Amino acid sequence: MGVYNCQLYNNLGLCCFYAQQYDMTLSSFKRALQLAANDEEVADVWYNMGHVAVVYSVLAYQCFKLAKAFLQTASALAPHMYEPHYNFSTLSERMGDLQSSYTAAQKSAALFPEHVNTQQLINQLKQHFAVL
Repeated sequence: MGVYNCQLYNNLGLCCFYAQQYDMTLSSFKRALQLAANDEEVADVWYNMGHVAVVYSVLAYQCFKLAKAFLQTASALAPHMYEPHYNFSTLSERMGDLQSSYTAAQKSAALFPEHVNTQQLINQLKQHFAVL
C-alpha cells in the first residue's frame, strides 16, 4: 500500500520469526532499524531482536543436544562405521566434553586409521590434555 515505516518492518520481522521464515526475520529487523525515526523505535526493534536471539540460542542448544543423541544412537547401531564416532567426537569437543570426544575419536581411528581429520582431532585433544 506504499506505507513503509519502522513499526511495519518490526512486526513483519516478528511474524516471519513465528512463521519460521528465519531467512526473512533478520532482514526485516534490519530494514526496521534503517527506517527508525527515533530512539523509542530503535529500542523496540532491538528488544524484539534480543527476544529472537534468545530463542535462537535455546533452539541451537536443543539442536546440539538432539544431534548428540542421534550421533550416540548411530554409533551404537552401526559400531562398524567410523563416521558417527568421528562426528560425535567433533561435536563433543566443540561442546567441551573432551573425554567423550577422545573416546569417540579413538573408536573412529580404530575403524579408519587413515582418516586425516580423526588423527588431527586426536592430536588436538592430546594437546588439550597436556595443558591440563
